[in-house]
Amino acid sequence: MACLLEAPLRISVLSEVTATSRHYVDRLFDPDPQKVQQGVIDMKNAVIGNNKQKANLIVLGAVPRLLYLLQQSSSSLELRTECAVVLGSLAMGTENNIKSLVDCHIIPALLQGLLCLDLVFIEACLRCLRTVFISPVTPVQLLYTDPTVIPHLMSLLSRSQRTQEYITQIFSHCCKTPEHQTVLFNHGAIQNIAPLLISPSYKVRMQALKCFSVLAYENTQVSMTLVNVLVDGELLSQVFVRMMQRDQPIEMQLTAAKCLTYMCRAGAIRTDDICIVLKTLPCLVRMCSKEHLLEERVEGAETLAYLMEPDVELQRIASTTDHLVAMLADYFKYPSSVSAITDIKRLDHDLKHAHELRQAAFKLYASLGSNDEDIRKKITETENMMDRIVSGLSESSIKVRLAAVRCLHSLSRSVQQLRTSFHDHAVWKPLMKLLQNAPDEVLVMASSTLCNLLLEFSPSKEPILESGVIELLCSLTQSDSPALRVNGIWALMNMAFQADQKVKVEIVRCLGTEQLFRLLSDPDTNVLMKTLGLLRNLLSTRPHIDQIMSSHGKQIMQAVTLILEAEHSIEVKEQTLCILANVADGNTAKELLMTNDDVLQKIKYYMGHSNVKLQLAATFCISNLIWNEEDGSQERQDKLREMGFVDILHKLTQASDPNLCDRAKTAMQQYLA
Repeated sequence: MACLLEAPLRISVLSEVTATSRHYVDRLFDPDPQKVQQGVIDMKNAVIGNNKQKANLIVLGAVPRLLYLLQQSSSSLELRTECAVVLGSLAMGTENNIKSLVDCHIIPALLQGLLCLDLVFIEACLRCLRTVFISPVTPVQLLYTDPTVIPHLMSLLSRSQRTQEYITQIFSHCCKTPEHQTVLFNHGAIQNIAPLLISPSYKVRMQALKCFSVLAYENTQVSMTLVNVLVDGELLSQVFVRMMQRDQPIEMQLTAAKCLTYMCRAGAIRTDDICIVLKTLPCLVRMCSKEHLLEERVEGAETLAYLMEPDVELQRIASTTDHLVAMLADYFKYPSSVSAITDIKRLDHDLKHAHELRQAAFKLYASLGSNDEDIRKKITETENMMDRIVSGLSESSIKVRLAAVRCLHSLSRSVQQLRTSFHDHAVWKPLMKLLQNAPDEVLVMASSTLCNLLLEFSPSKEPILESGVIELLCSLTQSDSPALRVNGIWALMNMAFQADQKVKVEIVRCLGTEQLFRLLSDPDTNVLMKTLGLLRNLLSTRPHIDQIMSSHGKQIMQAVTLILEAEHSIEVKEQTLCILANVADGNTAKELLMTNDDVLQKIKYYMGHSNVKLQLAATFCISNLIWNEEDGSQERQDKLREMGFVDILHKLTQASDPNLCDRAKTAMQQYLA
């Protein structure tokens, strides 16, 4: 019975709530236009600041009727404008309100309204469009569906300060992809928006600035154009520099710094330019100090990390500016129990978003420490830094975990840190845990870090090996993601370097010959190179070479032949010939080469190749096959002489490259001994 009661109860509550709102909607259908207009005005007053009332009116079907009235040419301009205002007010409610408005096709209706000549009506439509488009639930693609919309919006920029503010805000929120950047660029966004940077209205200047930051982001074409733009006789970059001055609002300083950062990263401004070194970088460092709001500190740190990511000189300058490395440590202590925040609402907000600070700090540390050994040392010596990274690896926020592992990866490039901090804090344990179940983005970074922890001088290598990592790495080599396949095979390659026979056998067993040969025909060159590197490391030291070739020799020779025949880079072919040189160094394995005339002919071909690296590697193969002190060397020398190898070696003793010349002479001596 209880189940039967539920539906009627819900309806009765709803009818009670909406009954008070019904008369507003009913008045929209009155035959008297004056009463309709008054009804819309009363509705406008009723919904201001009242989310409940907004939701009720949407449920009762006010939106389709308001849109109908807005689009009717028979409606007075006053009525159409009031309808746009009410719709704008409804849009300021919850995300569900926005979804309902979008579902009722509000966007095409308002865009159509922009064709009207009346400025007040245009501004009301734009204000509503702005509110709808800045919501995260609105599909931005709706702005680009009709190709006439963007040029029309550009033409409306000159109508008033309000049209300038709303349109630039719409553009900055709806420019999400390179395609969007191109559309806006092609329709003259730069020429039309640049003059707005010196508008008397702060709101207009600010929205124009935001527009340039989204247009320039990772876009060389836009950035290169911006460098040459003049605004009232002044270069645009200088306008941005002025906007970064300390007397400007923080939001403006930050956004101007982002514009210059993006132009620099896109190659339009040099990293050693004064506007970057003396203006942008110090401005961003300043944003990281604790007197700024949480979101300002986050944005400052993330933009700074992006600015200096590829440039070691900027990293060095930043690391010595305003005690940045120590300043970032405060990001982990926020908000503290004795926080100076007296605004409870602000404190509540910051507690919910404190993880963003940790994420930003990890990102900035990762960028700072990506090249310089001294900076890495400075970072790891910052109070509890390694503990913080270890904690970050198991945080609930996926973004913090990713930033923490990125930071760890950056520090893992240091031999010294691998031998000290990484070992002392056993970072491999949380890293292995992270690898068990994580999204691809985290897996890529975590497996990259693991590659470094498996280098032969890393004390973590042994405990990682004992933790059963081989299976996990072999599973990564089967991933659809090329980056994960590369990292899986790279880690196995590092693991196989100077490894015991037991480890090598386990790698081959776990990976399986089928998968190994699948990787040798991988379309991704990096995967192929690392697989060849793994094979080369597996085939080192004679007993290992002989054992692996006795069980897998046929397939290995087949794979090698295919690679040498196919269209591959010099690096790939060189690595393949080096594998053959290792096979030629085996005791019993070298017979697989000697009985394979096809492979011997290929070695002969590469000895006469125009590339010295390939000639060297091929000559090395022959040198190993004819070495005097080994059983059967005479027979091998005789066969290779018959095949014309001695003539080629003789020619190579005259080679202009000293290494090749020496290698050929050493090989020739085996015949003369």
